[in-house]
Amino acid sequence: MSQKYRSVFIDLDDTLWDIAQNGKKCLEGIYRDYGFDKYYPSFEEYYGVYMPSNNHLWGLYRDGKIKKDELIVERFLYPLREFGVTDPEYAIKISDDFLERTTHETLLVDGALDLLDYLSPKYKLYILSNGFNEVQHKKIENSGLKHYFDKVFLSEQAEINKPHPDFFTYALKNSNSARGKTVMIGDNWEADIVGAYMSKIDQIWFNPEGLEPKEFEPTFTVRKLAQIKDIL
Repeated sequence: MSQKYRSVFIDLDDTLWDIAQNGKKCLEGIYRDYGFDKYYPSFEEYYGVYMPSNNHLWGLYRDGKIKKDELIVERFLYPLREFGVTDPEYAIKISDDFLERTTHETLLVDGALDLLDYLSPKYKLYILSNGFNEVQHKKIENSGLKHYFDKVFLSEQAEINKPHPDFFTYALKNSNSARGKTVMIGDNWEADIVGAYMSKIDQIWFNPEGLEPKEFEPTFTVRKLAQIKDIL
């Protein structure tokens, strides 16, 4: 059987690098070291306010409705604003500390390395991420992922975010990949799957929670990364 795909685009956060667990661990350190217990009696209460706001802000950033600077300030000020904390410089200090901590965390999604070991001899692999330049490369290197990938494409470098088709076109052009011989693997419905679909790139939706697709059926859907080996 001829190999349909030549290039595989792969999202980083929550597809390979476990942002849910790594980020939560770093945020717990921030809560402790900055004395946020004077505002919230427990970390879980703080996290319960921080996380929905953070997800909302990332959605706005992804859609180009806010800039990076606004995201990094607002996500740390939002949970503290009702307690009179409004200093953006303080929020930037916390953000810088938080982002640096994340670069040292290396927990990967279950099956990530096994999948990359399987894919790397067969395909050209490329990371496509909306994450920030100053942390993504460090996370990739420190987690032992760097050698699997021919290139890493970040939205700041492309000056456009997933899911915009221009980001995918940028990655296709700069990886010398053919649209019809490329597949995108990602967990985020909007950024990864809708983005690839709008760009006429086949998709593998990593969907561990078994969510229902919205506007269309993706090319493939898996609950575990290991299942991708049955597709590629």
